[in-house]
Amino acid sequence: MLRPIELPEPSLRRARELGHSVRVAESWASRGDSRATTHAQRLKSRDGYFAPESVIRRLGNTPLVPFLGGGPAVLLQVAHPLVAAGVFDHSDVRRDLWRRLVHTLRALYLIAFGTKEEADRAAELVQAVHAHVHGATRTQLGCFQPGTPYSASDPELMLWVHATLVQASLAAYGRFVHPLSREDQERYYQEMALVARLFGTPASVIPRSLADFREYFAAQISGETIAVTAPAKEVAAVILEARLPAPLRVFVPAHRLSTAGLLPPRLRDQYGLRWSTFHELALQLAARSMRITATPVLAAASRLTPTTGRLAA
Repeated sequence: MLRPIELPEPSLRRARELGHSVRVAESWASRGDSRATTHAQRLKSRDGYFAPESVIRRLGNTPLVPFLGGGPAVLLQVAHPLVAAGVFDHSDVRRDLWRRLVHTLRALYLIAFGTKEEADRAAELVQAVHAHVHGATRTQLGCFQPGTPYSASDPELMLWVHATLVQASLAAYGRFVHPLSREDQERYYQEMALVARLFGTPASVIPRSLADFREYFAAQISGETIAVTAPAKEVAAVILEARLPAPLRVFVPAHRLSTAGLLPPRLRDQYGLRWSTFHELALQLAARSMRITATPVLAAASRLTPTTGRLAA
């Protein structure tokens, strides 16, 4: 098993300071209106970047998209060896990954449903964290030799992470909720392009249309850059274990099946995930069951008060 880089004391001190500033910023971001405003009020609000009738809000208003699309999105992200290196070198994957994912989902939620001030604040926090994620590979990772530099602020890596969110969300919604028209898919893509810019992705690297995006994504999947490496498999193990809080464990079978089922076949094979007609049928049944149970289960989970910062119960 690969281990995170051991930081010298000055770097540890800076990391502690960053961690404190992030916690303070998160606390500030969750105060006031962002906590007092209900989701029902947000659905009607026009104070943010997106209107109530926007497609990004339509997708964001169903729990099926993050629960069934989140797993494949993460596995797609770390299938880029430099993204995997950044995740693995700058976090304790076993302990921190779910917490980081929750923070990312919160940022995405505030951008889609929050005021412009909340959205800008959430995006700035993500950028501040990413500014400290950089380094160099220590071993051969796919086509990247030892010593290859990486940075979470690299426009090409930012584009790939953005692409995985778009791909997985469209796939999950279209397959498990309702097929989107071509026009709505294009609208969603353009809305997500704004999200990418808020996160700091330069407009110059973002494909201009959904068709251009599809072309980019297909080229990445069939090319030599995207490849599953040892760090990616470590992340996948954590995602597939899905140590969720007790009320959410009913969703684990659907989560595991969708994580494998929505991946491109080449990457699914590289991750060592089996797939068959039986798995396909099981996924359909699990997703159908989740559509029925998601709302009451999430309502119960929202009333829980966590006793620790960990997601595992």
